[in-house]
Amino acid sequence: MSDWQGISEFVAVAERHSFTAAARQLDCSVAQVSRNVAALEHRLGLKLLFRSTRSVTLTKEGELYLQHCRHLVTGLQEANQLLADFNQTPRGRLRITAPVYYGEYRIAPLLHQFLRQYPELELQLQLSNERLDLIQGSYDLAIRLGQLEDSSLMARRLTSRQLHLVAAPAYLATAGTPKNLTELQHHSCLPGTLDHWRFQEAGKAVSFRPRGRVQCNSGLALLDAASCGLGLVQLPDYYLSTALAKGELIEVLSEFRPKPEGIWALYPQNRHLTARVQLLIDFLHQQLALDVS
Repeated sequence: MSDWQGISEFVAVAERHSFTAAARQLDCSVAQVSRNVAALEHRLGLKLLFRSTRSVTLTKEGELYLQHCRHLVTGLQEANQLLADFNQTPRGRLRITAPVYYGEYRIAPLLHQFLRQYPELELQLQLSNERLDLIQGSYDLAIRLGQLEDSSLMARRLTSRQLHLVAAPAYLATAGTPKNLTELQHHSCLPGTLDHWRFQEAGKAVSFRPRGRVQCNSGLALLDAASCGLGLVQLPDYYLSTALAKGELIEVLSEFRPKPEGIWALYPQNRHLTARVQLLIDFLHQQLALDVS
């Protein structure tokens, strides 16, 4: 006899306090529900339900067992639905949020490629540097950068980013090139949203609080300020690749680069991960991995 036999019936009866309602939900006879629940109780050697002509209630053991069995039944239903979804053409709406610049630069083009593969999908993309509430906003997926805060969200690492400290050749010719982290306090710095820069020294993570004439929450604006020779800036690689390649900016203190940070796909753990969302996460992981290969 299967260990699973009777569990779906028990959960249905316990949640509806009725064998008849459970049978209606499961599309089977009342006799079959009663027989399978009785077989489950016999197998466990415990009474799970108090039965009367008017009501069905849980025993103390039944209440404890229900807490665990409810997750099993929900998981089985979601697994069955996931496989059913995979047997169909992905369709429906994808609601996604991502940071503004990285969303424009990398995520949106990939989403457009994905939509070309699956023409029955629709996309709602919200670009924002605020950490929007996925549950309240009914988002299927969020793209987050860097260090994750503690949350109830599930996360999958898609790729990584590397922070670099850079300056224009004209600035370094005038102010000199810093040789260590201590010398940064004597330089004009261009802070962004965070009030600190991250580095790695002697195998340990260290931080520095930058100060300067310009502070801005836009990476592109800070990139332009640095290119104009206004000071040093720390930005992720996807902002800097072109300017570094052209020699418009020069990296300094490369030996103090922090460890690479994650770029993540986040989704609510209490929401069924549909096939279209799973397909999208796999697609993004595959495509973004090419950036660091």
